Amino acid sequence: MRHRPSTLRILVLAIGLAGAAGANATDFNNLQTLTQAEFRGLSEDLGAALSFKPLIPAEPMGITGFDIGIAVTGTKLQNLAAFQKATASGTVPATLTVPTLRAHKGLPLDFDIGVSFGSVPSSNMRVIGGELRWAMLAGSTVSPAVALRASFSSLSGVDQLSFNTTGLDISISKGFVMLTPYAGVGTVRVKSDAQGSATQTTESFSQSKVFAGLNLNLGLVNLAFEGDKTGEATSYGMKFGLRF
Repeated sequence: MRHRPSTLRILVLAIGLAGAAGANATDFNNLQTLTQAEFRGLSEDLGAALSFKPLIPAEPMGITGFDIGIAVTGTKLQNLAAFQKATASGTVPATLTVPTLRAHKGLPLDFDIGVSFGSVPSSNMRVIGGELRWAMLAGSTVSPAVALRASFSSLSGVDQLSFNTTGLDISISKGFVMLTPYAGVGTVRVKSDAQGSATQTTESFSQSKVFAGLNLNLGLVNLAFEGDKTGEATSYGMKFGLRF
């Protein structure tokens, strides 16, 4: 219990750092000026940045298990010029930062469910995501866990854009005392539609996904660090939370 005050301070600090990192972001209110190629590039980067990030090992948590916390991910934009053109001010950071609140709950039969709620600081972008994960191999002290995950994410707050992703991946993890490394591969399906635009048509495409991370459990306190490459864009994330 003595860990809780310091953990809460860490979570508040992380939120503050995420806000500072995204302070130069502005609203997407100029999407109609993009060419189709620019719109495709912007959609690819958004797919990498806003698709659901696991930030959790493959092993099931069990029916009484909970994992709650906050996460911050940063995605290096591959089409920065398109993002700048899509905003009235033309000011967008090279790395798109997305802080999220996250919660996972263990279910029967080695299933787990997770949800996330986030927003891009100083912008009109908000995102909700979720996952349903099934550990086909639950793992043990000598064998790894292997899990299938179905995920989704949906963007709101941008009147000019309807955007969502769906994902499917397989991951593996193996615990060693307090440390649990994990990795996975999969695909992300992106659907991006410029609302009311006469210059862009809907983009619907798939991007490959690879990711790897490390979970550190210190009793009640839990930390996770993850690297992800979706399409051509690389993301890095970290999560601070409580696991019980």
